Amino acid sequence: MDVVYQALLFLHLLSWAIILGGWIATMRKPGLYRGVPHAALTALVTGLLMVGVAEMGSDAELNHMKIGIKTLITVVIVVLAFRAKKQGDNAPRALITSIGVLTVVNVALAIFFAGRHTLG
Repeated sequence: MDVVYQALLFLHLLSWAIILGGWIATMRKPGLYRGVPHAALTALVTGLLMVGVAEMGSDAELNHMKIGIKTLITVVIVVLAFRAKKQGDNAPRALITSIGVLTVVNVALAIFFAGRHTLG
């Protein structure tokens, strides 16, 4: 199960990188990079699958409050990204900016809400 979890984690992190990179790439252009909505959906699905794998294969306690908050933010990002894709170049800047800001917040929650990290 560890290999499955690591593969899901890789896809999850790659998805967030695509979302953030796509947002940065379109900051001065109209519309949103077309890969962002699909990356957001992939981040949501892989995140949920990671929780399922972690629940099945570990006796460790998961932080369900963190998972719930991150899932809610991710769902909002998915909805906003597909809405921006549908509006195309007419998508308001506030909509595009909110996708980027929520992505940064979600990544920050993953890092700072995780508890203790050890090296090695």
